[in-house]
Amino acid sequence: MEMGLVLAFSGAAAAAILAGIGSAIGVGLAGQAASGVMSEDPEKFGSLLLLVALPGTQGIYGFLSAFLVILKLGVTGGPIAEVNLHQGWQIFVACLPIALAGLISGIHQGKVCASGVYMVAKQPKEMTKPLILGALVETYAVLGLLITILLLNGIKL
Repeated sequence: MEMGLVLAFSGAAAAAILAGIGSAIGVGLAGQAASGVMSEDPEKFGSLLLLVALPGTQGIYGFLSAFLVILKLGVTGGPIAEVNLHQGWQIFVACLPIALAGLISGIHQGKVCASGVYMVAKQPKEMTKPLILGALVETYAVLGLLITILLLNGIKL
């Protein structure tokens, strides 16, 4: 396998792995907070579920970016594209925005959502406010995804 293809696959892997790690940590943080609250009041499961699930979107964005690279390289069917070293670096670097934004925003979104869980524990009718605060962190993961998509679309193989 030539080095350009290795770099391209490495970019796809980095997008999926790093964004997935951010989501796993974020969901874990929010899930721990929700478990503590539900140990006192199990009826709050439904209202806390969205706050726990919200940090999981970064992993989805990383997966989507990796899938777009796989499609671009033709791995899903037909001959695999020939990728020179320059193109491999381009694909690798194009995957970095979602990889890094997903990693960092997933962790911080988990922290914001965990705090939101504690707020809902004390004020159950205020569910919308912590969701909005968590969504503000999400904005940067979405921007990372958009930049990755735009960069990938600009690479000619």
